[in-house]
Amino acid sequence: MAVGIFDSGLGGLTVLDAVAKRLPDVPLVYMGDSAHAPYGVRTPDDIYNLTTSATQRLFDEGCDLVILACNTASAAALRRMQESWVPQGKRVLGVFVPMIEALTERQWGDNSPPREVAAKHVALFATPATVASRAFQRELAFRAVGVDVEAQACGGVVDAIEDGDMILADALVRSHVDALMRKMPQPDAAILGCTHYPLMETEFQAALGPDVKVFSQANLVAESLADYLARRPEMVGPGQVSTFLTTGDPDKVSSRATQFLRRQITFTAA
Repeated sequence: MAVGIFDSGLGGLTVLDAVAKRLPDVPLVYMGDSAHAPYGVRTPDDIYNLTTSATQRLFDEGCDLVILACNTASAAALRRMQESWVPQGKRVLGVFVPMIEALTERQWGDNSPPREVAAKHVALFATPATVASRAFQRELAFRAVGVDVEAQACGGVVDAIEDGDMILADALVRSHVDALMRKMPQPDAAILGCTHYPLMETEFQAALGPDVKVFSQANLVAESLADYLARRPEMVGPGQVSTFLTTGDPDKVSSRATQFLRRQITFTAA
């Protein structure tokens, strides 16, 4: 019955937690590639190779459906994977779709012409690789017109979160928000375009101010997955047990994960 969730490190735990609450009867296999995190500073080919390797590990665990709970992987590897790598009978989905749906208030399958949406000035906070890919802007342009997107590459935030240095992460968030708001002083909405960033959502909101609507991915992805599985129940794979896998040090990763989710999480070596 398992569904796989992949992230370059611990950030995807925000998605896993939301999915587990929304779909409590579905076993989840989490794969964190902490040995190679962060992905946001890697080349597209490197990201593709690491992502396919991790996704294959989830297929081997009995997952027919894998969610790339990593914006960098979704931006730099997903399309190439879907076009030339994903085996027949398997599915790999990214995290951009639910965010675009929420921002444009239209379903992904709605192929009508792009139209105006409520948000006119959107701040995108993401890793350097996600920003460089322009994947978010490309997908948004298919569905919305008149939206000005200002992207800010948030170097160092993922590293600080993975290291458990939340004081440094807070300082970096404020610095990156300041840098973006010098370019876009009054955003209507902000996209937290990395699954690590919901762990700092309060800090992003405080730095942006109360008038900016902050879109965070975890709950949007969980709701989208529930809808997908309702339409495609055959994509729930044969795995029976929830499992946490890591390419990093299992003890260290387990300690960080337990700290983030405030419940005991035990990783084993992938």
